[in-house]
Amino acid sequence: MNGVAVVVNGESRVVPPSTTVLVLMKDLGAVRDGVAVAVNDELVLRSRWEDTKLRDRDQVEVLSAAPGG
Repeated sequence: MNGVAVVVNGESRVVPPSTTVLVLMKDLGAVRDGVAVAVNDELVLRSRWEDTKLRDRDQVEVLSAAPGG
């Protein structure tokens, strides 16, 4: 296999092997305050983005805080 198949916010995507959450967030332009990431329904702390590698069939949710509560 040439890549790792993941689902990001409901959309299928293939990323290179050894892609981390940080690399994915950079690719999505989502490295900013107010963004949270969950992989397989588990929150990934921003301090762990660089160390968390995506695996085949991972479900990734990228969440943004919205003003107004």
